[in-house]
Amino acid sequence: MSGRMNVGIAGYGIVGQRRREVIDARPNMRTIAVCDQTLPGEGAFDDGVRHYTTFERMLEAEPELDILFVCLSNDVNPAATIGGLERGLHVFCEKPPGRDVADIARVIAVEKKHPGLRLQYGFNHRYHDSVRDALKLVQSGELGRVINLRGIYGKSQLITFNQTSWRTRRELAGGGVLLDQGIHMVDLLRLFAGEFTQIYSVIGNDFWGHDVEDNAYALMRTADGIVAMIHSSATQWRHRFNLEITLAKGSVTLSGILSGSKSYGAETLTVARVGDDDRGDPREETVRYNQDPSWSDEVAEFAAAITENRPITNGSSDEALKTMQLVFGIYCADPVWRAKWGLSVSGDES
Repeated sequence: MSGRMNVGIAGYGIVGQRRREVIDARPNMRTIAVCDQTLPGEGAFDDGVRHYTTFERMLEAEPELDILFVCLSNDVNPAATIGGLERGLHVFCEKPPGRDVADIARVIAVEKKHPGLRLQYGFNHRYHDSVRDALKLVQSGELGRVINLRGIYGKSQLITFNQTSWRTRRELAGGGVLLDQGIHMVDLLRLFAGEFTQIYSVIGNDFWGHDVEDNAYALMRTADGIVAMIHSSATQWRHRFNLEITLAKGSVTLSGILSGSKSYGAETLTVARVGDDDRGDPREETVRYNQDPSWSDEVAEFAAAITENRPITNGSSDEALKTMQLVFGIYCADPVWRAKWGLSVSGDES
């Protein structure tokens, strides 16, 4: 595809508006239409971008669209993604891909019918410079094999930063803090360690009392023995992002993440290399990152996959499926939680 690509954005809240800023800054993309249930009917903004209240109406009324960005609630994301694919559009959808594994499976079934289209999911943390630098170092083999990982990702409430209350409603969200925020950490654990075959977990909603989890704790192991621990929390009063990776010859620690809220602290990468006689106190080097290129780089890679007709590298539907399967594997590993909500390993609910 050559020339400027026309973009529609389904869901014009905080994330949708931020996506538009990145899209419109690109020379080969332009936003021509948006939709959101909060918008005042059909019309146009002062800049000429047309607006609608539903994604169905936008897709019907905008035949010139080339790309659809989906920034809706979890219950609507799959339908909008399928709608875009069936209209012949390339689709970028925010995480999670739906409320459960069955949702993403339905999308993939439609995607397979349109092999010429590109579908990418917004696992944005893969595009942070600290994560990319850490991955490059781990994959280089300089520090030896990965032994274990410990990840914490937490915030102070299920709803923060003017988010809407659908995130606390199971029928709309599908899950709580693990599915909404912790999915990023789950994706990174897969990125650094591979696929996990053993899972033990404790899931609870004891503090906030909503019908979705406010804390999830998991202990997991891969087939080749890499062990990972994760705590996904909505009772982390001091917002925190931390991923420690222990290797045979040192360690890599990701701490803080640059975000719109600026509440997760400085984004840093600390590397320790084991010495001959460091007595448990090895030399460390810390890099601090002051810029966040993740949003623009993510969209740039998506655009390149379209224009250069190449596969999606990060956030493919296959990656999204595996990450969702691991999330629901964590849910189902707690027998009490699994029975309480009628969960199955496929993510379906009875």
